[in-house]
Amino acid sequence: MTEKKYILSREAALQKLHRMALELAENLSGSNAAVILVGVKESGLVIANKIAVLLRPYVSNEIRIISVSLNKHKPKEVVLSEDLNLNDLNVVLIDDVSNSGKTLLYGLKPFLEFYPRTVQTMVMVERMHKLYPIKPDYVGMSVATTLEDHIELEVENGEVSGAYITHR
Repeated sequence: MTEKKYILSREAALQKLHRMALELAENLSGSNAAVILVGVKESGLVIANKIAVLLRPYVSNEIRIISVSLNKHKPKEVVLSEDLNLNDLNVVLIDDVSNSGKTLLYGLKPFLEFYPRTVQTMVMVERMHKLYPIKPDYVGMSVATTLEDHIELEVENGEVSGAYITHR
């Protein structure tokens, strides 16, 4: 069995989610366009739901949550959970862990059919192994790891309960 090395507790995760929501609220100031939080299934959607709750007290914008589904290894098909007109809206693509940038890059594909007001990205944990030209706008924590390390976000009952590294 591989040993889990915890890098994020439930309390620390909540603190980081709150900070990211505040940063997003600050960047939305002056815009009254709706905010579409797009969670990458599964854990990204949990984060999107939590960000929505934390964001509501700070903005008057309409906040909607949808999900995007894709195969993270071969992301040929990228599907949004709803057909929306995203023109002139603020879109935030949210994932749990950014490894190479591939999921975020391909997750942005459906938005190319529209002209959103803004498109931003948010991740709970960012690794430093970028293979694609994606730098998340909002990051809970950045972690330097080896290529053999794997980071997993733990989710329980719709809440982020922690994150850990395993070595392959």
